[in-house]
Amino acid sequence: MGLRDYQQRAVEGAFAAFERCDFVLAVLATGCGKTVIFSAIVDRFLRENPGCRVMVLAHREELIYQAADKIARFTGRNVAIEMGERKASNWFGRLAEDIVISTIQTQLAGGNGGRMTKFDPAEFGLIVVDEAHHAVSKSYVEVLKHYRQNKACKVLGVTATPDRADERAMGRVFQEVCADYDAGDAIRDGWLTGIRQQLVTVTDLDFSAVRTTAGDLNGADLAKVMEEEHNLYGVADATRQLVGARKTLIFAASVKQSQLLCDILNRYEPDCARAVDGKLDRQERRSTVERFARGDFQYLVNCAVFTEGFDVPDVAAVVMARPTKSRALYAQMLGRGTRPVSEAAIAISAEGLTSAQRRAIIAQSSKPDCLVIDFAGNSGRHKLITSVDILGACGANSVEDEVLELAKARLTKASAEGRAMLTEEAIEEAKAEAKKRKEREAARRARVKAKAKYTAVAVDPFDIFGIQRGQERGWERAKTISDKQAATLEGFGVPNPRALSFHDARRLLDECFARARDGRPSFKQERLLKRAGISYPVRTREEATRLIGRFIQSKQRGTHYGKRVNA
Repeated sequence: MGLRDYQQRAVEGAFAAFERCDFVLAVLATGCGKTVIFSAIVDRFLRENPGCRVMVLAHREELIYQAADKIARFTGRNVAIEMGERKASNWFGRLAEDIVISTIQTQLAGGNGGRMTKFDPAEFGLIVVDEAHHAVSKSYVEVLKHYRQNKACKVLGVTATPDRADERAMGRVFQEVCADYDAGDAIRDGWLTGIRQQLVTVTDLDFSAVRTTAGDLNGADLAKVMEEEHNLYGVADATRQLVGARKTLIFAASVKQSQLLCDILNRYEPDCARAVDGKLDRQERRSTVERFARGDFQYLVNCAVFTEGFDVPDVAAVVMARPTKSRALYAQMLGRGTRPVSEAAIAISAEGLTSAQRRAIIAQSSKPDCLVIDFAGNSGRHKLITSVDILGACGANSVEDEVLELAKARLTKASAEGRAMLTEEAIEEAKAEAKKRKEREAARRARVKAKAKYTAVAVDPFDIFGIQRGQERGWERAKTISDKQAATLEGFGVPNPRALSFHDARRLLDECFARARDGRPSFKQERLLKRAGISYPVRTREEATRLIGRFIQSKQRGTHYGKRVNA
């Protein structure tokens, strides 16, 4: 398997981080190949450390089998599964396989310290934690403590959905983040489908009396609201009208709601929907998913089952009949619909394609985007999550809260007009509006300063680049800029880098390196272009050099682009 550019950067970043610390985290959106990345890391680790073994930990059966299949294909090695009745084989008291995959529940099961005690920590040089946002829990901490009796053992965590509430806790477990590639990044780079958002107002939906428990809407309170008959019909009717013929995954707040929604949809059109929940027999659940993937029915309604380990690429609509305040949960649900269909996924993997070419391939496929339907009513004091919070709030292109609110307002307006709007389009329009507001405010301040005969000399590198500072991640807050980062930024011409936070330094370094890679103007060039009064976008370094040269020549002649400059 060949690695995509961001996957290769994640692998290289992990091994570079292992040189400095023992606990490393990789954050990649659903559909970006987390399993491929840690398979590549496992393969390289075993080749570079002969005699060592690797343990992969997860918490669900589906994740175990997915990981076993992908790692075996990537590495060409035998993989043991330690789960339930399945056990890693031993030869004369020593493991037969180099790679063991196990659930966290299995590791703790049994007496005398659990099944993990059958494994000698000295044999394991790398532990991989899939869905690593769970790694802060007591069970994971206990298992990692067992294997970390070997002080040379490295721990790699991978996750698609760290919540802001989780980030501080994860920052206490993981010492460094080697990759942070969000859904917004992947959509812009042409690896995932775009999101088309539709907000539906159901008059009788009222969340104002719903309590908040552990940072999200209280499950029992929410279920009571969503199970009311008029709300069920409001959700079902809007779903039918808006999704058309799209294969649709529906998330419900309770088992009862999922079953009732399924029944209502089947009244409209017999045998068009099936309901799945955690109590359903595993074999029947697997059979239902296979029938859904084949297209035997259109709507799959579930309660808390398919937030992880669900892979049906031609799901083209995701219905959030389970409102949430949790970014992590919303991102998990949203991620079920962002994978390109198989033919597009194969086509975009060809070498040498640009982001624009990959996006064009997806746009021309049978699934050009994923429709996401959210249901709104009286939210009361609650701030419910939408796709804007996921695509705009983290990753390399994250934006400030003002832009998020402006983007949400645009989506709401479009939905009121009966239009589903691309989330990325709403964010870009909001960024343009926020920029205009900022420019108007800067002009107003400049007029005030001019009256006071005061000139500001500070340089804001984010203004020079014309990029957003974005959202600071929880794991970044305790970190400070390193000597190497400061020296690199100084080399790029960024003034006073020691005054930057770790988050700001990292954003600026990413931008500087991306510009160098893409041949766009450097920081020094952008600064000179702004000094020359050139406000329109300059696309290449060559064009920037030409314009700067003309500006310098005009200054030397005492003119400014043909206009006389007063002495």
